[in-house]
Amino acid sequence: MNHSKLDYILKVRVPVTIFVIIISFAITYYVSRPERDGIGYQPDQPIPFSHKLHAGEMKIDCQYCHTTVTKSRFASIPPVQTCMNCHSVARKNRPAIIQLTEMYQKNIPLKWKRVHRLADFAYFNHSVHVNRGIDCAECHGDVRNMDVIKQVSSFTMASCLDCHRNAQLKLTYISKVKNGPENCSACHR
Repeated sequence: MNHSKLDYILKVRVPVTIFVIIISFAITYYVSRPERDGIGYQPDQPIPFSHKLHAGEMKIDCQYCHTTVTKSRFASIPPVQTCMNCHSVARKNRPAIIQLTEMYQKNIPLKWKRVHRLADFAYFNHSVHVNRGIDCAECHGDVRNMDVIKQVSSFTMASCLDCHRNAQLKLTYISKVKNGPENCSACHR
């Protein structure tokens, strides 16, 4: 191989190739961010359920379905029995309610797909936040206006710390609010 061709490869082709690889990686990283962070995640559920109707228009409190939210670190996903408290009477002739009723009668659990996920290494306690008056919408978005639930927050360490460090700015509806803990062991156990 002659020196001029080698010089061309080393001075032009290699840097251009490296540049294209770096730009491709950066674009892929940027475009895939919502997917990595979970923002916009909206799985199909086994039964259509409108939070806009139930929590918004009918003003059913979150805790009616998510019963453990004040007592546990988990908010709980409601079982079929919770739905049947109303739907044994209300709108019984709708296809989804007929399916729900059959599941209830056969004691088949309703397998809701979890929408909001935290990393396995992160510890989060719903009850601590809810019992201090923090509105569910702070993390879950305005579900009262969502026909289909989707993830609106990234649930990353940065998003949690943003609230923990700036509680007075974020939670203006709570009097005498204090910043949350920032030590590692508060969330990583």
